[in-house]
Amino acid sequence: MEKSPLHSISEENYLKAIFALTPTSPSGVSTNDIAKRLDTKAASVTDMIKKLADKKLVNYKKYQGVKLTNEGRKVAISTLRKHRLWEYFLVEKLHFKWDEVHEIAEYLEHINSDVLINRLDDFLGNPEFDPHGDPIPDKDGNLTPHQNITLNDLQKDESGVIVGVKDHSSAYLKFLETNGLLLGINVKVIDIQEFDESVKIIVNQQNEISLSQKASKNLIIRKL
Repeated sequence: MEKSPLHSISEENYLKAIFALTPTSPSGVSTNDIAKRLDTKAASVTDMIKKLADKKLVNYKKYQGVKLTNEGRKVAISTLRKHRLWEYFLVEKLHFKWDEVHEIAEYLEHINSDVLINRLDDFLGNPEFDPHGDPIPDKDGNLTPHQNITLNDLQKDESGVIVGVKDHSSAYLKFLETNGLLLGINVKVIDIQEFDESVKIIVNQQNEISLSQKASKNLIIRKL
């Protein structure tokens, strides 16, 4: 049975967005960055931040940005855990493609039942990563961020294995799939263009592919 929601869908979305932006803005996430990520107006962000602050979910000081409180971080991680577990379920059990699951998981992540999510986690075998290579928080909220680099960081003749993506857009994921750039695939940089930092790579020691800087900066690699 579902519990009565403690937080609205909008509040959970804001907390998740702030959590995602925090690593690049540790001193405080700006309202403009939140607005950009959620595709909304800065004035709307300010109104919501005030509500979240009243609920002790964020700390906010004008011109200093937004920080999650411990409780706000718990809500954000819980929402993230549900989202990534549902993505894993959709891909592994219902055979959706990895570019089809994000929007569905955006709805499912707001189901407020710890019993359901913990049973789902156990049913799936407690996976550590979602279909895009992102770490799944455990039931205690523990989350280990990626310690890996991007393809753009590899030098000529260096190799790595694809372990995740930074860009979850359908267009990018379809591009990767079309070119055989999936999780677990080995890649080796054979040339780097000085002009635009585009790279030429060999995929699984077979096919040569050229990637733009934008494409390579969004591909997470474990260096070999």
